[in-house]
Amino acid sequence: MLTPFEEVMSIRALDPPEPEEVEIVGSEPVLSTKFRIGTTAAAVLAGIGVAANDLWEMKRGRRQKARVSIRHTAAALRSSNYLQRSNGEGGWENCVNRSHEDMIAITQPWPTKDGRWFLPHFGLPHLQSRVLNLLGAQPNPESVAAAVSRRDAMELEQAIDEIRACGGMVRSNEEWLATEHGQVLAAKPIVEIIKIGDSDPEPLPQGPRPLSGIRALDLTRILAGPISARTLAEHGADVLMVTAPHLPQIPEHVIDTSHGKRSCFLDLRNVADAEKLKSLAREADVFTQGYRPGILASHGFAPEDLVTIRPGIIYVSISCFGADGPFSHRAGWEQVAQTVTGIAQEGSPERPKLLPAAANDYTTGYLAAYGVLLALARRARDGGSYHVRVSLCQSGMFIYRQGSVKFTEPNYDFPTTELDNYRMESVTAAGPIRHLAPVLQMSETQPHWERPTPTLGGNSPEWLPR
Repeated sequence: MLTPFEEVMSIRALDPPEPEEVEIVGSEPVLSTKFRIGTTAAAVLAGIGVAANDLWEMKRGRRQKARVSIRHTAAALRSSNYLQRSNGEGGWENCVNRSHEDMIAITQPWPTKDGRWFLPHFGLPHLQSRVLNLLGAQPNPESVAAAVSRRDAMELEQAIDEIRACGGMVRSNEEWLATEHGQVLAAKPIVEIIKIGDSDPEPLPQGPRPLSGIRALDLTRILAGPISARTLAEHGADVLMVTAPHLPQIPEHVIDTSHGKRSCFLDLRNVADAEKLKSLAREADVFTQGYRPGILASHGFAPEDLVTIRPGIIYVSISCFGADGPFSHRAGWEQVAQTVTGIAQEGSPERPKLLPAAANDYTTGYLAAYGVLLALARRARDGGSYHVRVSLCQSGMFIYRQGSVKFTEPNYDFPTTELDNYRMESVTAAGPIRHLAPVLQMSETQPHWERPTPTLGGNSPEWLPR
């Protein structure tokens, strides 16, 4: 069986880096889980270091060293927990969103009438309303638990699918791999990089960082997509977030995943705004989206549309269930991917339990960024447009494959003194904040964000000069 880093490198399809190029330090367990979530995500971050080095070598003719800490990586998998605002008195206070905490309290596995477990997801107001109406429940744990207990798990999963909401029956990993959809995903790599059009090779823009001069559109929310685009910003890309005032957000996630980016509002229901996005796409290198399948195609932003608009584009699709298979039309979240792929059974079949971190989201976001870096290198060498595809369920399967370890502290968290080693301070439009710094360390082009997290919609929909 391949190590996680070897599996990441297999996507690169080039000679492996020299042993001294990459250092992954630390060991598991870190957080209160038997799964090696820090190790798995650290392997992807190390892969990003190698892929950034590939671009750096194209630019400067030399490579550099990369280093990743498993402990820092594990902290980053729950980074919004450590986001702090100034309290105005010289100290700091955690960013607490009570409505989000209330949502998490009901987005848990609950026992069903047929002796199984089911997780309904209540992530955003419109989805929460659909699920509560289906269940005939109120938004509190007691009411949701009682409503779920009156339904069979598979029947409820199908009913939630029919109303275009989110949820999943708790499965073991063996059960998941026995499904048709699990078998489809098992036959795929952890990142798909598919050539979807021909174009001339494009030399990398000049500049002091691996992604200097690269322009990336970020049409994603909560969490994997924003993490992917934030990672590109760490290496010098000009990342422009595109959202609209009517789209719901989770404030602390926006603050924590938007470092280094700019942000504009474009409502794709408006013809003029849609045309403006097309004009931005014509000058972009990367277009990242995480919408439910078919939504962007209805507005003229499917991969085949953008290949015509901009030959050489790197189009990124981030989903819960992946692009193929009988569940590919379903939307989903971190907790749903844990539930269906077998990770939620880490508690026990008698009491399933979710991970203490958003490991699927962050790992998927890192994998998407890794795919972009590899695709940019292929475009520079051979030309072409590429479709990078990643999914939360594929990441869940990747995590599960790494096996388990024993942990002894049921509610472990990092001591403040250690977190302070990982934190940095930024001054934003909303005031000073403290947040985790980039995990990946590079010997020449140290990853960093050139600007603080922006105000949503606070920038013009235009590119910076190269």
